[in-house]
Amino acid sequence: MDVHGLPFPRTASGRASLLPPPPWHYSGDLLTVEYRTNPDHVRAVLPPDVELVHDDEDPGAVAFIWADWQSCGDDRTEILDPVRAQYKEAFVVVRCRFEGQIYSRCVFIWVDKDFALVRGYLQGYPKKLGSIHQSRPITVGSAGPRLEPGGTFGMTLAAGDRRLANATVTLEGEAPNGGFVNGHAMLHHRWFPSIELNGEDSMSEVVTMSGTNVELGPVYAGTATLELFDSPTEELTLLAPLEILGGYFRTVGTTFAGGRTLHTS
Repeated sequence: MDVHGLPFPRTASGRASLLPPPPWHYSGDLLTVEYRTNPDHVRAVLPPDVELVHDDEDPGAVAFIWADWQSCGDDRTEILDPVRAQYKEAFVVVRCRFEGQIYSRCVFIWVDKDFALVRGYLQGYPKKLGSIHQSRPITVGSAGPRLEPGGTFGMTLAAGDRRLANATVTLEGEAPNGGFVNGHAMLHHRWFPSIELNGEDSMSEVVTMSGTNVELGPVYAGTATLELFDSPTEELTLLAPLEILGGYFRTVGTTFAGGRTLHTS
């Protein structure tokens, strides 16, 4: 009997699978803090086969992004069962070069749902579980920021019972773009160790991916703050900010329909 499911558990019907069949559709509010850190520290979180961007391309630039997502498969059943659709994540993006091309790369990321965690593993995102919160924009009342000058958003990240990051974005007005660090195709490694646990990998791939059917709301830009905190199980403070460049809010819609393998070892 054939079994079905992406990725698991696999059963005859496939109904128990953690993920629906692709493509996967995403809509969400993104808050971004862009800043500069020590380029040597960016180099320290890249594998040997991936290069820093060149000195004149701002190799120490980092984007720390909070996202409040809703996602679903093509049949949209998750929208009517929102516990399967809604999740939050916080992730850190740098830029890099691979075989001469510039890519964006997620070097740290935390999510708060199992389906988002495993979906990330399939894509090569180094996801871990965490507690992520961000202020939501409002259009009525006073219980939140408005998408207008002076609107201030707060963002927090915790994992393993420890606060890892605090951030704010205060809007000053609309802007032509939402920053430059997270603006390229993604470059990730898909690694999985062999069952012998002998230091060898059963899977070691370099992959790239981009969204399709992208829809972007207007960009609101302004000033930002960011604090990072030590943890015995994290290395986030390695990328501590030396200079804050700015903050952004944008609503994003995109579809993931698969990526492309660049190298297999």
